[in-house]
Amino acid sequence: MEQSRGKLGIMTCGSGKAFADRVVKHVESIYGKRLAESGFKYLLSEEVRFANGELKTVLHEPVRGYDLYILQLMDDPLSPHSVNDNLMALATAVNAAYNSDPNSVTAVIPQFPNSRQERRKGRESLTAAMVAQFLEECGAGRVLTIDIHAEAIVGFFRKARLDNLHASRQIIHYLQENNLISPETVVVAPDVGSAETARFYSRELKRDMAMIVKERDYSKTSTVISTRLVGNVKERDILIIDDMIATGGTLIAACRTLKEFGARRIDVAATFPFFNGPAAQNIDAAWHEGIINTVAGTNAVWHGEEFVKKHPWYREVDVTRLFAEVIYRINHMKSISELLD
Repeated sequence: MEQSRGKLGIMTCGSGKAFADRVVKHVESIYGKRLAESGFKYLLSEEVRFANGELKTVLHEPVRGYDLYILQLMDDPLSPHSVNDNLMALATAVNAAYNSDPNSVTAVIPQFPNSRQERRKGRESLTAAMVAQFLEECGAGRVLTIDIHAEAIVGFFRKARLDNLHASRQIIHYLQENNLISPETVVVAPDVGSAETARFYSRELKRDMAMIVKERDYSKTSTVISTRLVGNVKERDILIIDDMIATGGTLIAACRTLKEFGARRIDVAATFPFFNGPAAQNIDAAWHEGIINTVAGTNAVWHGEEFVKKHPWYREVDVTRLFAEVIYRINHMKSISELLD
């Protein structure tokens, strides 16, 4: 008889619904003919928002005895709510569930909020650590995320367990299926911070690597003194790899630099295509100029079909199947190590 941690239940916060819907479809397909007798349930809840901005989550179904997974997207381009709003919505959902006596509560957050605030540079908070402690105190026994910005965040958890998935397999499969890797491809890190990720892809794809190095004047805001290229990109196809695209400024500047050094086609891949502010419009312009060929991002940031149609350079890489498989394996007490590598 197959072991489990209790009946599997998935619940979603408001900004995570589209992502959760697809995860649930994959979970149902994994169960297949066994779905009816599995006890799996997609549970209903409601976010109640008050006039002063406060909110609470109300569960409309019992969760006693469930191995419960609560999904939320923190930075949701299709939602009017901020990252802070979505974090609070998740906290109230986790705590409402915890107080309703499930076997366990796991927060599933593809985007770990405030992950770039994992170290102090002066008189400031260690905000990533605060988020970890907040989720633990609300009742999360486990947190499931993907490609966390800083591995140090794992150490911020004292009671809950953090599982960090990786989108590399899905992204590499996309690149190979769409013939974006040629014998002349060079993997490029657009800055020093992305060097480790680029090095991983370089090894996996067995391609050369290059890196753009910027010398900054830290006495001034966003001031670059000089830019150097380490590696050869002349007459080569380029794959730029990064974990996230925020405003797109670094990315577009990197593409221009690579073109100046003789690069040919430039394709980009990132786990988190946030496209904050005018990023999408700026990439539109770069695409029309012929500076960027394609940008691939995972649906850990959910842009929806209209965005894909509107921006012909954008390619969506699906990671919902990965989350579904991990959730299923955790619930059935099976190894997930091969999915974490």
